[in-house]
Amino acid sequence: MKHIAIIGAGPAGLIAAEAALEAGARVDIYDAMPSAGRKFLMAGKSGLNITHSEDEAQFRQRYDAPDARLAAMVEAFGPAEIVAWMAGLGIEAHVGSSGRVFPVGMKASPLLRRWLARLGEGGARLHTRHRWTGWDAGGALSFDAPGGAVSVTRDAVVLALGGASWKRLGSDGAWADILARKGIALEPFAPSNCGFTADWSAKMAPHDGAPVKGVILSAHGQSVRGDFVITRTGIESGAVYPLATALRRDLEQSGRADLTLDLLPDADEEKLTARLAAQHPKDSLSNRLRKAARLDGAKAALLFEVAKGAPPRDAGDLARLIKALPLTLTGTAPMDTAISTAGGVAWDALDDGLMLKSLPAVFCAGEMIAWDAPTGGYLLTACLATGRAAGRAAAA
Repeated sequence: MKHIAIIGAGPAGLIAAEAALEAGARVDIYDAMPSAGRKFLMAGKSGLNITHSEDEAQFRQRYDAPDARLAAMVEAFGPAEIVAWMAGLGIEAHVGSSGRVFPVGMKASPLLRRWLARLGEGGARLHTRHRWTGWDAGGALSFDAPGGAVSVTRDAVVLALGGASWKRLGSDGAWADILARKGIALEPFAPSNCGFTADWSAKMAPHDGAPVKGVILSAHGQSVRGDFVITRTGIESGAVYPLATALRRDLEQSGRADLTLDLLPDADEEKLTARLAAQHPKDSLSNRLRKAARLDGAKAALLFEVAKGAPPRDAGDLARLIKALPLTLTGTAPMDTAISTAGGVAWDALDDGLMLKSLPAVFCAGEMIAWDAPTGGYLLTACLATGRAAGRAAAA
């Protein structure tokens, strides 16, 4: 019987453990934190969006990875399989109005409790407060544990250590230095599903935390309808995240990224022009915007900010600006505040079973591999799909 070590007790690690158990292996799971699934629980605090119900072909196009293996793994363990897997844990799926899939009850904690219980019943042993530090001189896995240094020898190991954001939940990216010393090819970490900075004037300070609802954000020919939040330093949340990869690449190339906002998606530009023109000429611009376009608060603040306090008074020019407001972004928010990170272990360093080519019997899974995806269930789906693939390969 093969004896497998799983390092990292997030979703990728836990499903790798499950897959290895199903293949007949013995399994020990190690995690640096006091309990399992810290980031998983945080992701589910406001509703665990575990996957998405959209068309399979469209679903797979959401992933940004330089390798077809990720698509094949997601196809083998995608939305339908995840719903069936949850059902096996006694958790029914709920499909929201946007097509996103949640567990009934929305929370992550009931699912995690049942999952850990089933792993324990299958023989998996969980070792918390065990921080992986690499390999010792004899090639054994090394851990810092409450009782001191621990060395462990196993037939294979699955590394499922996450990316480099939300350090307080255990995902700190420290493993990258360990693998780099072994000569493993890595791509630099970068924030994904993150906020962005803008050079706000002092007039935007009162709008820190204000939601901007029902707008369309566009960049690189891609448009997303939804909401976002104004922050002290820029924008974040909601409809910003699906555009994050393209915006980040623009910033890397030129130091700026251009985002276009349609502040009134349901308003026809011609009719909006007519309504603005019909306002009393002695009314202030703020009153014209409020009466003709119901534009006030955070949306009006954005309009005045971009126009440097002097939006055009001509009705046609003003309507065009409302429908296509150009917002220049100057950087990304700090990486540790990002929901996820891009970068990590390069695909060329991995074989078809996600084993490191230069480190036999060492496999990688989840966010530590160089792929990227927006929120909406895509992140967790790929973590589960790659974890399952790595666990099965390790047991074999």
